[in-house]
Amino acid sequence: MPPNHTPKAKSSSLRAENEALREQIKQLQADRTTVAKKKAKDDRYEQSQVRFRTVFENSPLGQKIINPDLVIRQANLALAAMLGFTRPDEVEGRRILEFAHPHYRADWDHLHERLWDHRIPNFTFDTCLVRADGSSFWCQVHSILFPDDGEELGYTTLIDTTAHKELEASLKRLYDTQETIMHLAAHDLKAPIANIQMLTDLLRRAATSEEPEASKFLQLIEQSCNEAGALLQDVLYLGELDATQLKKEPTNFNAFLDTQLTVHRLAAQEKGIDLVLELPPHTLTAQLNPNKFSRVVTNLLTNALKFTPTGGQVLVRLEEPAGRPCLTVQDTGVGIAPALQAHIFDKFSAAARNGLYAEGTTGLGLFITQQIVRLHGGKIRVESRENEGTTFFIDLP
Repeated sequence: MPPNHTPKAKSSSLRAENEALREQIKQLQADRTTVAKKKAKDDRYEQSQVRFRTVFENSPLGQKIINPDLVIRQANLALAAMLGFTRPDEVEGRRILEFAHPHYRADWDHLHERLWDHRIPNFTFDTCLVRADGSSFWCQVHSILFPDDGEELGYTTLIDTTAHKELEASLKRLYDTQETIMHLAAHDLKAPIANIQMLTDLLRRAATSEEPEASKFLQLIEQSCNEAGALLQDVLYLGELDATQLKKEPTNFNAFLDTQLTVHRLAAQEKGIDLVLELPPHTLTAQLNPNKFSRVVTNLLTNALKFTPTGGQVLVRLEEPAGRPCLTVQDTGVGIAPALQAHIFDKFSAAARNGLYAEGTTGLGLFITQQIVRLHGGKIRVESRENEGTTFFIDLP
């Protein structure tokens, strides 16, 4: 019997064939797994494409994909409608520059430079486009650079902002008109009010003791003029806050407060109120606009003295918790009703009241105070209990 036909040789040949079959089976299983994974990947990709197309085509915002030449590769119905067409294919294949307003073509050059030259991942700008009928509209453009099949494309969303722009322009015209009227009225009224005050003062001095009624009426006229003058001053001050940039400088807060309280100590003494200033042992420096912030101190102290009865106390305290300046103005006055506390910083607040000593109010003092504190980057808050007193806290950065 030949050697290769021995039982041993046959067994070895069978093992080799079995091994080869096993390897083939492994390879088939591996190929099947690879095919299954590829199919699953293709299915996921197709699902993502379906989701993308659904979002892209049904978005209420204008959507388009552009290539580096700014040619519209793909557009949705909202974009076509925005440009005055009925179908997306009417704008696809055309350069977006065809729809750019002549005065704003440079916006798209800037977009190309930012995305494809400087490779900024996203870019946003406002521009003006022209519809098919020749009318123009404003829009906000958001563009994102993304890779696609070996090239880089721009995914762009357009939001029609024409109504917003028109409203903004209308509000600006209204604001400018109101501001002009306000300043004209305020400045033109200051002179006649000052003349009435002067003439009233002269008449009151000339009034004899035999005419007590005339003297009383003149006093009422003078009081009304003072209140009207205070209101005009507050209105003009509000205009200054809107129109000017607040410039701050390092200020010795301790010395600043000591100086500010000087003018209020006499008023406190006349009313029999104890005005106390508590300062930290070290000099505290804060970034302030001394002229504007003096109005904050004046308003808070005037209010405190206005609503604190004789024998009471007004405490002004300067501290530095957590390394930040904190100014407190605390009084032992009549307090503020809980229902009014949420409105005390409102313009022409319903919480405005006459003082205990017949002082009037414009309803603008605490509103102005809050605006100045905010311009300093700070916050103001109040705590109050009726018949116990009120405390204002100002936290500065």
